[in-house]
Amino acid sequence: MSTSNESDPQASSAGQASRAAGTLQRIESSRLFQTAVIFIIILSAISIGAKTYDIPPFFERLLSGLDMAVTYFFLAEILLRFSACQDRRRFFLDGWNLFDTLIVVGSLVPLQNAEAVLIGRLLRVFRVLRLVSVVPELRSLINALLKAIPRMGYIALLMFIIFYIYGAIGSLFFSGIDEGLWGDVSVAMLTLFRVATFEDWTDVMYATMEVHPLSWVYYLSFIFLTAFVFLNMMVGAILEVMSEEANLESATQAHNERHEMASRLEQMQQQLDEMHNLLKSRDSGRS
Repeated sequence: MSTSNESDPQASSAGQASRAAGTLQRIESSRLFQTAVIFIIILSAISIGAKTYDIPPFFERLLSGLDMAVTYFFLAEILLRFSACQDRRRFFLDGWNLFDTLIVVGSLVPLQNAEAVLIGRLLRVFRVLRLVSVVPELRSLINALLKAIPRMGYIALLMFIIFYIYGAIGSLFFSGIDEGLWGDVSVAMLTLFRVATFEDWTDVMYATMEVHPLSWVYYLSFIFLTAFVFLNMMVGAILEVMSEEANLESATQAHNERHEMASRLEQMQQQLDEMHNLLKSRDSGRS
C-alpha cells in the first residue's frame, strides 16, 4: 500500500510536468505568439532607426524604456522556447537558437563605458536579424545560401581566373593608353570589376578603341562571361540547393507523419489489447 501511495504522487507530478510542457509547446508554436514576436522585432528595428535622428529628450527616454522592455520580452521568449523544447540538452546545438540566445544575452550587457556602449548598440542592431530566425521562409533561404557557399566558392575561383587572364591581357595592350587603369594586373582587375558592374564602362572602352578599334571584343566577351554566364551559375547553384532543401523537408515531414501514424496505431493496438484482457478477465471471473 505504501509503495502505491509513493508512486501516485510521482506519477501525478510527471503528468503535471508533461501537461505543462505541452502547454508551453502550444504557446510557442501558436500563430499568435509568432506574430507577437515578429511585431516586437519590427518595433525594435523602428526604435533603433529612430535613435539615429535628433529627437527631444522625452522621446529619447521613451525609446530607452521601450528598448529595455523589448530586451526583457526577448529574454522571456528565449526562456519559453527553452522550456518548451523536448530535448533541452540539444537546444543550443541548433545554430538559430544559439544565435538568438547570444543576441539576447548580449543585449543585457550594462552600458557603462564607451566600448560597452558600442558593443551593446551593435548587438541591438543585430536583433533585427532575429526576424530571419523567426520566419521559417527566411530561415530556409539563409540555410540554402549557407549550404550553397562551397559550390559558389568554386564558381568564384573560376571567376578570379577569368579576371586574372583578362587583367593580364588588358595590362599588356592598354597600359600605354591609361596607366591609371591598366598599369599592372591588380589595377587592371579593379578596372575590370568596374566594367563588370557597368560603372561607366563605356568610357573605358571608347578610350581604348581610339587606339585599338577592335578592343570592343575584349570588353563584350568579358561582360558576357561575368555578367551573364557566372551570374547564372551562381543563381543556379543557389536554386539547386533550395530545391534539395525543399525535397529534404518534404521527406522529413512525410517521415514524421508516418512515425506519428505508426505511434497512433501502436497506441490503438495497446488499447485493444487492454480491452481484450479486461473482457477476458471478466469472462473468467463470471465462470
